[in-house]
Amino acid sequence: MSHPHPELTAPPALPDNGLRVVALGGLGEVGRNMAVVETKGRLLVIDCGVLFPEDHHPGVDLILPDFTYIEDRLDDIEAIVLTHGHEDHIGAVPYLLRMKGDIPLIGSTLTLALVEAKLKEHRIKPFTMAVKEGQREKLGVFDLEFVAVNHSIPDALAVFVRTEAGTLLHTGDFKMDQLPLDGRLTDLRAFARLGEEGVDLFLTDSTNADVPGFTTPELEIAPAIDKVFRHAERRIIVACFSSHVHRVQQVLNAAEKAGRKVAMVGRSMVRNMGIAADLGYLHVPEDILVDIKRVNDMPDEEVVLICTGSQGEPMAALSRMANREHRIDVGPGDTVLLASSLIPGNENAVYRVINGLMRHGANVVHKGNAKVHVSGHASAGELLYCYNIVKPRNVMPVHGEWRHMWANSRLAIQTGVPEDHVVLAEDGVVVDLVDGKASVVGVVDCGYVYVDGSSVGGADEALLKDRRILRDEGFISCIVVIDSATGKIASGPQITARGFVEDDEIFQQVIPKVERAIEEAVANGVRDDQQLQQIVRRAVGSWVGGKIRRRPMIIPVVLQA
Repeated sequence: MSHPHPELTAPPALPDNGLRVVALGGLGEVGRNMAVVETKGRLLVIDCGVLFPEDHHPGVDLILPDFTYIEDRLDDIEAIVLTHGHEDHIGAVPYLLRMKGDIPLIGSTLTLALVEAKLKEHRIKPFTMAVKEGQREKLGVFDLEFVAVNHSIPDALAVFVRTEAGTLLHTGDFKMDQLPLDGRLTDLRAFARLGEEGVDLFLTDSTNADVPGFTTPELEIAPAIDKVFRHAERRIIVACFSSHVHRVQQVLNAAEKAGRKVAMVGRSMVRNMGIAADLGYLHVPEDILVDIKRVNDMPDEEVVLICTGSQGEPMAALSRMANREHRIDVGPGDTVLLASSLIPGNENAVYRVINGLMRHGANVVHKGNAKVHVSGHASAGELLYCYNIVKPRNVMPVHGEWRHMWANSRLAIQTGVPEDHVVLAEDGVVVDLVDGKASVVGVVDCGYVYVDGSSVGGADEALLKDRRILRDEGFISCIVVIDSATGKIASGPQITARGFVEDDEIFQQVIPKVERAIEEAVANGVRDDQQLQQIVRRAVGSWVGGKIRRRPMIIPVVLQA
């Protein structure tokens, strides 16, 4: 099953007075955010992001939303609304536009600039409409109004959707920082005004719903970053998301105070910060930036490097530094600053990188030992404020793992939203708003779609299982040649094993078992190659499971001669 609700069936036809919401990603996970809103036969897509693979996705580059639900209805899509420019909200746009390149993209100036740069690499020229807070646009049956929200990237927007069937307010990712670096507050006055008008369905960011209180303002981490810069002996290497404009701004400010030059490392970092600077969202002090090629000729105590890899991504700059596979040779006296929080599921990868850097002598500063990062998401106290201001009729928590969404649902109920008006859904679950009441009405197929090299959707769970077995359990091949006339073994069995600590000689013990299994099968009239291969696989598997306590991939080859 591609969804966790076997009791649900395909949804019924949407009533004329109904508003349907189907999340194709972002519910029950942190990433891959995509919601499809439908009324009167027309569709509106809100966000289209990617999920980054974990250890149990070997060889996978990215994970996309499953577009199956809409692939036959691309002409019904009015637009794709992008709430902000993070990869988990815009990263899958090129893959959707490959299917139909003229679907309009709507977002703020910075968001569209970031996605346009991404689309350029895919050779797609999109139709775009830049919007800003307070703007209202009519798109067919959808009437959209955009609201300023504060997040860890500038120019983030919430979207209010008016339809004849009801209204929907999607917060996107947001927090209520009262001292934002760019002075752009979450517009609670607009939230209150929309609440007075009536919000029938409230889709709220759940990421920090289980964190009590309020998220720390960005401004408060500047002293901690300045302290790191004051005490650093040699080079400072800062790792953060390539789209985290606010954090890069703080690093540039700290570098200027410390009299250091800054080099950007990594294609996405250079590209995104160039875009942010050109549009005025990033203020770069004069003469502070240097090319990475000049760094080796500069005194270490005058250098700051800003790179990607804060989540332990294997191909990112920081991971390659930890593995001694990068031009930057991290060593004793260097300070590495991880200016980000851990995305759930990335903990092991991040700690591997930290251990590797510390093994080389670096001092690693991270959220666990210094106040060098604050979240971009609203904590429980801020969400309570929002529920009390908006007073929604129905609530659907989004953006988070199940524990986050469950905590968010409890907050809504505490503020007076009736429990039967709070919908906890997961990817693929269909939620209909009819006559002011939201409820689950069915489910659609919504699995993971893997980007694996140049293949999109070619990899499946069976392939990944094979890769995990090869990685964790090893490989055994067994080649046998059968005399086609007599059915007797003419050559072999020849055993080849890889990925085992045992000597090759131990595998000779399985040969008599394979010989007996084949002889018995032939005596019983079995001559088909595929049947004989299954018999060889069972014989080898039974022996290796009992003798070595492993379940390797077994490749039997039976040839007739």
